[in-house]
Parts: sequence; C-alpha cells; structure tokens
Amino acid sequence: MEAVSYIGTAMGLAWASGVNLYATVAVLGILGATGQMELPEELSVLTNDAVIMVAAFMYFVEFIADKTPGVDSAWDAVHTFVRIPAGAILASQAMTPVGEEAQLIALLLGGAVSASSHGTKAVGRLAINTSPEPLTNWAASISEDIAAVGALWVTFNHPNVMAGFVILFFLFALWMIPKLFRAFRAMFSKIASAFNQKNEATPPSPTDS
Repeated sequence: MEAVSYIGTAMGLAWASGVNLYATVAVLGILGATGQMELPEELSVLTNDAVIMVAAFMYFVEFIADKTPGVDSAWDAVHTFVRIPAGAILASQAMTPVGEEAQLIALLLGGAVSASSHGTKAVGRLAINTSPEPLTNWAASISEDIAAVGALWVTFNHPNVMAGFVILFFLFALWMIPKLFRAFRAMFSKIASAFNQKNEATPPSPTDS
C-alpha cells in the first residue's frame, strides 16, 4: 500500500502541474514554508523563498493571461514545453525514496499524466474560445485553479484516491482529446471552405481590371 501512496503522490503532482504548474508550486511552497503542510524531503526545494516568489509572480501573470480569449490558448501552447517536463520532474522527485528505477518510471508516467491534463485543458480552452463572450473563460480558469489546488489536497491526504482518479482521467483524455481535435479540424475546414467560396463569388472591382 505504501508504494501505491507514493505513486498517487507522484501522479497527483504531475496532474496538477499539467493544469496549473505555477499554482501547484506556489501553494506547495507556501504551505511547506509556513509549516501548514509537511512536504516530503525531496520536495523541500519548493519552500525556498526565491522559488515561491517566482512561482507566485508567474501565477499572477498566468491569472491574467488565462482569462483573455485567444491569449489563453497561446499561453497554453507555449506552456506545453513547461508544464509537461515540470510535472514529470516533480513526479520523479516524489518517488525518490522508492529508488532510481521508480524515479525513472515516474518521470515517464508523470510526463504522460501532465500531458493528459494539460492537453485536456488546452483543447477545452480552444472549444471555449469559439464563443466570443469572456465570462466562460473566467469560469473555466477559476475552475481549473480550484481543481489544481483541490488535487494537491487529495494527493497529500488521500494519495490512493488520487492514483485511481489519475488513471480514470488519463483514459478519459485518451478517448476525448482525439475526438475534439477531429471536431476542430472539421470546423476549421468548413470555415476555410466557406471563406474561399465567398472570395470566388465576389466579382472583381473595376479598379482591378
């Protein structure tokens, strides 16, 4: 059972990082530094003042970017190269007591889990951005922040539950993300086709001859 707890902790950190890396690092660092949460020794680096300040500042920047239609998707695209490797590293660090082999496995699985939560978030935001009103972005962003912080609480209080959740979520992401991508591709193809037909139907102006 102890091994399952370590796995739940590692995968929970990876999942939360894929949703909101900066909130994950900042919350863990602040709680660990103030003694409200006892972090594993291998994650004690998160309590460093500089780490907390950088994570908190980047969370503030993300808080604004994440609520602006269009900007949020661009932010997600850039952070594909940040959240996934960071989630993998945190997962690997959490498995340090188990051994080097477990760390390597956690690195690989953590990257996959981070990719699933990040990918679901990014594709979901693309779907939301088809609507012009900004309130949906705010609701989605705040919900994601709450989900990331809530996942941390479950991770450290009920790691076995978190392990089960991550497995189910990963399977759900494997099923959902390809379907959404195909739907977006079909939608953009229709828009491009309609735009081309409109251009072809528009007669040239006299000045063009």
